[in-house]
Amino acid sequence: MTTTTDLVPYEDALASYDPVMGLEVHVELGTNTKMFCGCSTALGADPNSQTCPVCLGLPGALPVVNATGVESAIKIGLALNCEIAEWCRFARKNYFYPDMPKNFQTSQYDEPIAFNGYLDVQLEDGESFRVEIERAHMEEDTGKSTHVGGATGRIHGASHSLLDYNRAGIPLIEIVTKPIVGAGERAPEVARAYVRELREVIRALGVSDARMEMGQMRCDVNLSLMPKGADKFGTRSETKNVNSLRSVERAARFEIMRHAAVLSSGGTIVQETRHFHEDTGSTTSGRVKEEAEDYRYFPEPDLVPVAPSREWVEEIRAALPEMPLARRTRLLADWGISATDMQAILNAGALDPIVATIDAGADAASARKWWMGELARSANESGKSLDELAITPEQVARVTELVNSGDLNDKLARQVIEGVLAGEGTPDEVVDKRGLKVVSDEGALTTAVDEAIAGNPGIAEKIRGGKVAAAGALVGAVMKATRGQADAARVKELILQKLGVSEG
Repeated sequence: MTTTTDLVPYEDALASYDPVMGLEVHVELGTNTKMFCGCSTALGADPNSQTCPVCLGLPGALPVVNATGVESAIKIGLALNCEIAEWCRFARKNYFYPDMPKNFQTSQYDEPIAFNGYLDVQLEDGESFRVEIERAHMEEDTGKSTHVGGATGRIHGASHSLLDYNRAGIPLIEIVTKPIVGAGERAPEVARAYVRELREVIRALGVSDARMEMGQMRCDVNLSLMPKGADKFGTRSETKNVNSLRSVERAARFEIMRHAAVLSSGGTIVQETRHFHEDTGSTTSGRVKEEAEDYRYFPEPDLVPVAPSREWVEEIRAALPEMPLARRTRLLADWGISATDMQAILNAGALDPIVATIDAGADAASARKWWMGELARSANESGKSLDELAITPEQVARVTELVNSGDLNDKLARQVIEGVLAGEGTPDEVVDKRGLKVVSDEGALTTAVDEAIAGNPGIAEKIRGGKVAAAGALVGAVMKATRGQADAARVKELILQKLGVSEG
């Protein structure tokens, strides 16, 4: 087992070796039924309640291809600038694993539905990097094993294992990059940026929610090192089922340092699968990796070839939504913000909520202000993502409307948002329950201003003497008297009028 002490410092590793990556991303499609049968794909059902003879691999059961799954695969291929095959077919990938009831996986081998594409990604400093796509092919997921009785949740040390085949047969698209070279020290960043951009593309297409924490999208990180100046790839390792953007970057970085340590000491890299450990950011050995011939691929005899017509492919292409990179570029110009501002919005997961808030009637500046300010702070404090907060873009738009109409100031608006997040109702209901509307009664404001002037004669005299900035103290006194529910700008106007001083 490799420990964190068996590493070469990252900078030293990159001084001697060039990293080569290959990323294999599995995306679970959001179809209603499985890839080759009519069983439901809904989450949360009792174990083994969503199975049938087909997905259990029982003798005599015949599969039928899910048309929506094929359409989703074509959408993904087109969005990744791939060529779409005029004719392709499924193959059997033969290997034994307890959670695969048929003892083979129905996949695609040498005839994928989409191939030879690319995806342009942006790193956090705005630098662009093109990742070339080898293929995107259709296949099915396996079941789920739960190992009971051990300390790690893995089979080693467990007393027994439970198998749930509800997931067996759920449609997957596997997207495989060509070898990623030339990224140098930024290779881990490129890996993270690629998976992030791919996730955004998948979500934009509407073919999957692509929630990595729920296993709907997972990444295998293949990595090898070449000595500087060499042109032959090294032996690769494959870190399996990495399920967060941060972990993709950490896994690539760790493997670079581990490979460098092995090679620098005269050792040999073993081609194997590895497990990533979130707690330490390290990887440990899994099993020796099979070569393609070990799977004994052969054409699936029970499924007819898939031959999407060119007309259908072009119809799908014409209906594709705006892709995330093009959308961000457009919004960058529309909003008049910097690339750094846009990156901060992306890092916060705020882009979609902001756009939805603008669509609901808010101006762009206000939508950004609330999602990146008060709501981002609340999300951080609660350990939630922005889309998990108990407030909708429509409600945020309503808050901005109340501010723009003068019914709320920013301080009161923050209290309204706090109330909505606490489950006290809609923005209008929170305003009514908490009595938060701005005091707009001129009579009440005038009384409060008179009292503030009378209570602070020294400050009033300074203002009369031309020190207009001193009016802030009187504004504060009025705001305190009105529990923050006055319009500060109007209060200042009244104070200066009363004292016979002009703003200029």
